[in-house]
Amino acid sequence: MSYDAEVRRARRDRGQVAIEYLGFIPILILVAMAGVQIGLIAYTAQQAGTAARAGARAASLEPGAAQEGCQNAVSDWLSVACDAAEGGDEVTVTATVEIPSIVPGWDFGDARKTATMPLDH
Repeated sequence: MSYDAEVRRARRDRGQVAIEYLGFIPILILVAMAGVQIGLIAYTAQQAGTAARAGARAASLEPGAAQEGCQNAVSDWLSVACDAAEGGDEVTVTATVEIPSIVPGWDFGDARKTATMPLDH
């Protein structure tokens, strides 16, 4: 094989590798997005637990303060709803945080956590 033929073949091979790489990029992006979404789900669940404990602590000190305690405990970009239920000498708060999605149209539901504290008032 002549030198010119080898050079042309090497140039063609480089183009083929570039095309194969471009075809693999969507798969890499999909895997990265899945990893970020799993991290968001775990973070939201952690924030829901923190909100439930903070809401229960606030409600144990002052009736009706559960929502404010929950809201102050989570990141500003997350929405949280807290339901408090007093029973006997304790209060139970359930925090519900909507799981954000980085893929439009996908809904992962809510993260719910519950905490119970003794009443101090």
